[in-house]
Amino acid sequence: MRSGLLDLGPLRRGSGFRRLWAGGLLSALAGQVSLVALLQLVWDLTGSAALMGTLGLAHAVPMVVLGLYGGALADAYDRRRVALATTAGSAVVAALLATQAAYGLRSLALVLVLVACQAGLGALGAPARRALIARVLAPSDVPAGVALSHVGFQVSMLVGPAVGGLLVAYAGAAVAFGVQAALVGVAWLVTHGLPPTPPTPSAVPARSGRRADVSVLDGLRAVARSAVLRGAMLSDVLATVLVMPVALFPVVVAARFDDDPAVTGLMLSAVGAGGILAGLASGVVSRGRRPGRTMVAAALVWCLGVAAFGASPWLVPALLALAVAGAADTFAVIARGVLTQLATTDDQRGRVSSVEHVVGVAGPDLGNARGGAVAGFSSPEVALVSGGLLGALGVAAVAFTHPAVGAFSRDEVDARPAARRRRGRR
Repeated sequence: MRSGLLDLGPLRRGSGFRRLWAGGLLSALAGQVSLVALLQLVWDLTGSAALMGTLGLAHAVPMVVLGLYGGALADAYDRRRVALATTAGSAVVAALLATQAAYGLRSLALVLVLVACQAGLGALGAPARRALIARVLAPSDVPAGVALSHVGFQVSMLVGPAVGGLLVAYAGAAVAFGVQAALVGVAWLVTHGLPPTPPTPSAVPARSGRRADVSVLDGLRAVARSAVLRGAMLSDVLATVLVMPVALFPVVVAARFDDDPAVTGLMLSAVGAGGILAGLASGVVSRGRRPGRTMVAAALVWCLGVAAFGASPWLVPALLALAVAGAADTFAVIARGVLTQLATTDDQRGRVSSVEHVVGVAGPDLGNARGGAVAGFSSPEVALVSGGLLGALGVAAVAFTHPAVGAFSRDEVDARPAARRRRGRR
């Protein structure tokens, strides 16, 4: 009987995927460790809440600007080499962050430049890592591989900040950045053991004996042409830009719960706990035949869960609503990742993955900005409830106008000729 628990099969069956997963986990853990150090460092340098926002800008802008170009690199070159090059660059930047902290240079501009460099390297490498999943696994294992990758990231979010906080508190920011550099270095060694993954011939057609350029806009064109991909991305945009609640947590706490910062932590933990539990039960998604239906249903629950949180005047129901929303968000992210990987041909998987990555980075930031703006001229309750209901209506509209999303079946992929499968894993 099939189990709804997390499917560990790809880790048992694929040495390549084990390396890819371990490298991704170590890199994500390193990033979460350094996040605490960066927040503390910038606060110590500026003492300004307004200037703290420059850290977010230094991270977000390169991620969005270079994200699409990272997809082009992933399709035009060996994805293993792209991942190795960007990982090595991240290790160097982490070492530079540790050096400037150790010497006490106290330069905000230098810190922001290094953060931007690290974010840019992450944007260039992320599409290659995402697209590698379908190259190192059989098509039937790709959904479970996507789920495992997402669970690994959630584990890093749970463990990394705690480790980073302890390191900063007891050893200083320089040591935390040094640990980040060491973790990324180990990730590079693990990733180095992956087999070569050259681009498919159709991705880089020859012109007069020279490799043709791969357009960074091809991913956007592929998404626009495919009803399945277009519907997946639109549902993500609507469910984040209209619904993201995190920026309003302190405002809700101040208005309803005596301005207790511990409650803000409970709200964040509730979302994370729901996500972890859903990750452990992700076999429901990875073994499902129609990931599009799961994605739509989970996105609707996420939207309505946030609306319920906004409407609840009591703490326990509010936290339960956030936990349900966090679980639904995890299911939606995994299902969308499965849909994106399986509905895209290998020659464009890097560029399409880059679009998914950019949407995933920019959507929550825009959603938090929208929530703050609406709450500014109304109230946090209005912002949360209206956003959740509008998001649910938007996702339902996408499902209605893009029936191919719900109709897409893994059977279409599993039925591909064996020769194509073997070529995709080389």
